[in-house]
This record gives sequence, structure tokens and C-alpha cells, in this order.
Amino acid sequence: MRHVARFFGFLFATGALVFVVLACVAAGTVWKFEKDLPDYTQLKNYEPAVMTRVQAGDGSLLAEFAHERRLYLPSAAIPPLVKEAFISAEDKNFYTHNGVDPEGILRALGVLVQGNKRAQGASTITQQVAKNFFLTNERSFSRKIREALLALRIEQTYSKEKILELYLNEIYLGLGNYGIAAAALNYFDKSVNELSIAELAYLAGLPKGPNNYQPFLHREAAVDRRNYVLSRMAENGYITKAEAEKAKAEPLGINPRVLTPNTYAAGYFAEEVRRELLERYGDKKLYEGGLSVRTTLDPKMQIMARKALVDGLVHYDETHGFRGAVRHIDLTGDWGPSLAAIPALSDVQPWRLAVVLDGSDNAVRIGLQPGKDKGGEVVMDRDTGTLTLDGIKWTGKRSIRSILSPGDVVYVAPAEGKPGQWRLQQVPEISGALVAMDPYTGRVFAMVGGFSFDQSEFNRATQAQRQPGSSFKPFVYATALDNGYTPSSSVLDAPIELPGGPGQEPWRPQNDDDAPAGPHTLRYGVEHSRNLMTIRLAKDIGMPLIVEYAKRFGIYDELPPYLPMSLGAGETTVLRMVTAYSMLANGGKRIKPTLVDRIQDRWGDTIYRHDERTCEGCDAQTFNDQAEPKLIDKREQVIDPMTAYQVTSILQGVITRGTGSAIKVLNRNLAGKTGTTNDAKDVWFVGYSSDLTVGLYLGYDQPRSLGATAFAAEYAAPVFRDFMAAALKDKPDVPFRAPLNIKLIQVDYRTGMRSSGKDAIIEAFKPGTAPPDSYSVIDGSAGRAAPRGETASAPSAPAERAASDGTGGLY
Repeated sequence: MRHVARFFGFLFATGALVFVVLACVAAGTVWKFEKDLPDYTQLKNYEPAVMTRVQAGDGSLLAEFAHERRLYLPSAAIPPLVKEAFISAEDKNFYTHNGVDPEGILRALGVLVQGNKRAQGASTITQQVAKNFFLTNERSFSRKIREALLALRIEQTYSKEKILELYLNEIYLGLGNYGIAAAALNYFDKSVNELSIAELAYLAGLPKGPNNYQPFLHREAAVDRRNYVLSRMAENGYITKAEAEKAKAEPLGINPRVLTPNTYAAGYFAEEVRRELLERYGDKKLYEGGLSVRTTLDPKMQIMARKALVDGLVHYDETHGFRGAVRHIDLTGDWGPSLAAIPALSDVQPWRLAVVLDGSDNAVRIGLQPGKDKGGEVVMDRDTGTLTLDGIKWTGKRSIRSILSPGDVVYVAPAEGKPGQWRLQQVPEISGALVAMDPYTGRVFAMVGGFSFDQSEFNRATQAQRQPGSSFKPFVYATALDNGYTPSSSVLDAPIELPGGPGQEPWRPQNDDDAPAGPHTLRYGVEHSRNLMTIRLAKDIGMPLIVEYAKRFGIYDELPPYLPMSLGAGETTVLRMVTAYSMLANGGKRIKPTLVDRIQDRWGDTIYRHDERTCEGCDAQTFNDQAEPKLIDKREQVIDPMTAYQVTSILQGVITRGTGSAIKVLNRNLAGKTGTTNDAKDVWFVGYSSDLTVGLYLGYDQPRSLGATAFAAEYAAPVFRDFMAAALKDKPDVPFRAPLNIKLIQVDYRTGMRSSGKDAIIEAFKPGTAPPDSYSVIDGSAGRAAPRGETASAPSAPAERAASDGTGGLY
């Protein structure tokens, strides 16, 4: 008996010693690893990387910018069943353990010993939070100890709901998605509240290995994993067995959300917003700050704008003939994969790539580029169509086989009203830009920066510096009207010679038609875009004053004070020109162009708002017979409202009688001006209705002449016309708003004198001015006025250089 007692005493002593030693080792280990544990308390103020979302003006989603696609959901906004699915898949004892689950560890060891490959990980959800936030994915014993210690500390500091919230928002769920909210959107195009049992079970199975259960590459494994999670949910009592079996019978139903600005043909617009946000807030806030950006984009108007510009580019390009096939492929065997491998522009719908298969001179059979399934594989269906002589009519050829051979790859578009027939297309070499704006707020409704954003991301609306040509002239005349001239002031339209610089030939500007027309009113000079009249007027009022007005309108920052600049020889952008014309349309108020209405941070607080007006009385809590709230507009008056209206009236005449007559068919109150630059390198049109300003240009990226017969009236004005026809359809024709005290008087169109004859028009005059009974003509060649009826000839030895300011005033 004594030996037995000694034996048990020995065992107890040995066990105690071993326990003490192990306890010391454990304590030492804990002490060692605790010394440099990360500060887990920072989770309290954790702000995860959340993507910035950009919305159009109507609230539809336009674009998302993120390094990690994540939408943060607080625990209260996550449905209980979503939480239960992840708990079933990852940590069934989550609500009962203290951060480390001994049962899970033993179960994982047992399964591992049995050689079962479907082992449930021993890491709890809390341990995964510790690893994801503070540790690396290194596989080592030391990392597991640190993970367990952190998990214990986290459990002592935070509630289970907070830990689960962190987990469900941080976890990576494949295909670039972080967190349950982003995954629900991008796998199923649903919010978390709309997910079915089968769908949330699939997502809950992803943390173990997102790439292993990729739904397109590993479909069977994905289904098996989903069904395993459904079984676990039933075992844990979160759903019934019947619900689990029903969910297992459902297909995966993956429906990836397709989000691209090209949905609204708005690639240029979205990229311009991205650049602005990057410049304003920096990379981190743009891609991780969770900004909510409401833009000014009108999706319907954007589509109209792109169609109008593209039609104009294609119209010009097709007048210069067909340049040949995009590519040539071998038709041996199945042509589908070869055609599908050719990159196609994704933002030129309804255009499609097609390959010529066979046919005759009058018609050929074409094969349309096949699509790809969600896994990236070429679909098996092969669509074909017919290309007839009508479809190549624009090429001027009478035989299809004279320009196309079997194997040639080309762009085609559906022939209107002819099912199964297609029209030959080609990507134009010429490019251009179009901007549509609210003239009262500067809000950009539509912006097209070129033919295709896929083809070129260079935004010609904001980045291309181009000469505006004659579309700048209204601001020369606005300067004159704002400084004492009237629309009836007469300027000599006659040749003028001005000395060039040292060693240069004299400058002899000409009208587009090379024909002088004698004395004419300011109105005539704008309506018919007379260069010689503009030069003489610019000399008379002085270039420094014109430079000042150009700066006021924001067209140029610094315009050289040389006379050629009065003809639009300086370089500016479409956006700047549209903004300047908007100030004419709105009565002379300064506006700032914007693509962004409002920006909110991740908490919903507004950090930027474009509208700077203040509202007196808008903060009243109750109504006590006080005055109505009033908006206070403190914007600067750039020019006299009466001057703005006079210019608008003249620009209406451009469309009624002048170079913009192609737009007259709309029979609406519209104003605008054509612009053809030197050697016809660009053609412009900028104009407006009472509530919409639009500007555009067409030209080659590497400037070269569009041709000796290319004019804005032929190519740019029709684009404006087509856009306005679509944008203003079914909208009332609102006349331009005349300012108070403006005088509307009938004058003779040719002379500007008071008249009620057949050539009489209504002209706008400021108080204190009126149509002349007799007056002198602004000569401008030597700072004098030629009496009416006198023909002023150019001096043989001008005393002033082309860069001269000029002298004189109104005579």
C-alpha cells in the first residue's frame, strides 16, 4: 500500500512539476508574443477602404472607383440569415467561444488524422478578423499563436456583433469583391436583403477559398461548397431541411453586374470626373474614401450627344472614301474564335465586327463577331447577315467584291428597316468633341470627347487646345456693344493690309469668299462672319480691351493682343467656349462649368456643393407669416445684360439668315455661330436655346486641313441641329428673355436705319441709343471714319502693325 501511495505521489509530483514547467513555458511564450502584438483597440475607429460611387443626375449608377470593391454595412443592416450562413460555414460556435474554439481545434485535428480533405478550418471568425486586420497570411506556428492571442483580446474588447460586422465587411469573396454587400451586388446584382437562401449560402462558402469556387471556372466545386453550407445551416437549425433541399436544387444563378459608363456612352464624362476627384482629394480618398458623387450627367442627353457627334464624324469621313478592312482572318474551319479574338470597340453600338464569308458582286454573306459566356469562352452560336450594294453605297463602288474579299473583317451596322441586312461602316480618322450645358448653372449635361473612349481616352472637350476660329467673333462684337457701339453701327468690309513683323510679308486678311462687301452693320458682320469687318472693328476698339473681355468670359487666360487673335487664332477648349456662350445666354452672369453637383463622404456629410447661392429664410422651423425664402445670387455680372441680349439677337440672325442657316429647319428660338479655322483645320458650332448651350468642333487630332471646301456650315452646324432636334423634342419653344428697358425697334437689315419696309427686322437698342439717321462708317485701317457712301481703300503704307491696338471710337 505504501508503494502504491508513493507511486501516486510520484505521479502527482511529476505531473505538478510538468504542469508548472508547461505553465511557465506557456506564460513565457505568451509574454514573448504579447510584447509586440498590434494595437487591436484601433478597430474601434476602423475605417475600411470603401469604393467611391459616381451617380448620374437622375441617380442611376455611372461608375465606381476602388482598389478594393467594398460597400460597408453596419451590423444592423445585415440580415440575420446572412450572418447565420457565414457562422455555419466558418465558425458554428461563434456566439459561445471566447475567440479560440477548443472544440473546433480538436475537430480539425481529428478530421486531418482521418485524411478527410474537406476539413473545417480551426480558425474562428474572431481569429480571421485578427489575421485580416493585423497579420499576414504566413503559415507558421508563431503566427497562429499571435492570431489566437489577438482573438482573445478582441473578444474581451468588442461585442460579438461588432466582430461579425468587421468580418463580413472585410473578408475577400473573390472577383475583386471585399465584404458581403459588394459581393451580393457583383455576383447576383442584388442587395444583401434580396439574396435567396441558395445565393447567400454560396457567398458564405467563398471565404475558405474564393478561387477554388469561382462559379465559371469551377462550377461543380462551387455547387458542392454551396450545398455543404446549406447542410450546415440546416444542422444548426437556421433553416429547415426542406428549405435546404429546395435551395440545393436551384442553379447557382450567378448574374454578374455589368457597370460601365459606356452604358450611357459616358466614358469621357466619367473619366473627367475621376480626374477631378483625384486632383481635389488625392488617390487614397478617391479609391478608399467611400465618396458618394452626384454628377450633372443627363443619361438621355448624353446618348443623344454621342449619336449626333458620331453621325457628323462618320458623315465627313465617308465623303473621303473607304480605307479598307480592319483585319483579315483565315476562314478555314470555324471562323468564330478567330473573329472573337479581334478586339472590338465596346462603346460604338450598334456597330459590330463582322467577317466576309462569301457572295457575289451584289451581295455577300457576313459572319457577326460571336460573344463570350461569363467564363470567357466563345459561344457556339454563329450569327450571319447580308451586306448588299445599298450597304456600301457611300463608298461609290458598284461591286462589293471590288473592295472586300472573303476573310476581310469590317465594322457593320444594322440597315434601318431591313432585317438581316447590314451597312458597311468604318472608324473615322477625324475626331472632335461636344459639350451640352445649363447656361444658368454651368452644369454639364453631356460631354463627348471623341468618337470612342475605347479607342482613345484623350478628352477633346477639355484637353484639346484648338483654335475656335470665327466662333470667337461674337466676343469681339460683344466688347464693342458693351462699349458704346450698337448693332446698327456700320463697319467697312474692304481689303486691309497690315505690316507683319521684322522680315515678314504684310498681313492681308481675307473673307472666306475673298469678296469685300462694302459698309455693313455689326449684325451683318457676325451673321455672315466677315473677317475684314472684324479686323477693322478690333483695330477701332483696341485689342487690349478685347483681351480683357476674352479673359472675363474665361475663353483664354492670357490672349496675345494681336489682331489675328480677333479671328479666333488663339487656342482654347470646347468646354471653355460653351461656358462663355452660356454667359451670353444667361444675361451676362458668370458661371463655373461643373460635372459634379455634390460630393458626400462615407458618413453622408456633404463636403462639396457646386451651387454657391445662399437662401435667406430657408432655415425657418415654422411659418409665422414671414417673407418667402429668397435665393441670393452673388455671381459677378460679366457684361451688361442688355449687351448679352443684343449679341443673342444677332446670333439668332446667324441661324435665320447667315452661316448657320442649316439649323433654321428646326423653327425654334436658337442662337449660335459657326467657326472655320485657318486652312479649315477645324470646324465649329457653338449655340444655345433659352435653357441649353451646346458647342462642338470636328478636326483631326494632328491638325490638318479638312479640305478646301470644308466649312462649319456644312459639317458642324448639322451636328448642332441634329442634337438640338433630339434634346429639345417635345419641349416648349421658349423665346430668349429680353432684359428690362431694352428697346426693340424696326430697322432696315442692310443699313441699320429706322425702317418698316420689306427688309425690316427687329433690332435691340439700349436706352439712350437708337438707329442712326445718318452716320459715318468705321474704317479701321487708319483709325478714322469714312463718310457713308465713300469707298475706303487700303493705304499703301499703313502706319500701324498688325499687333497695333488701333485708335478711335464710334463716329
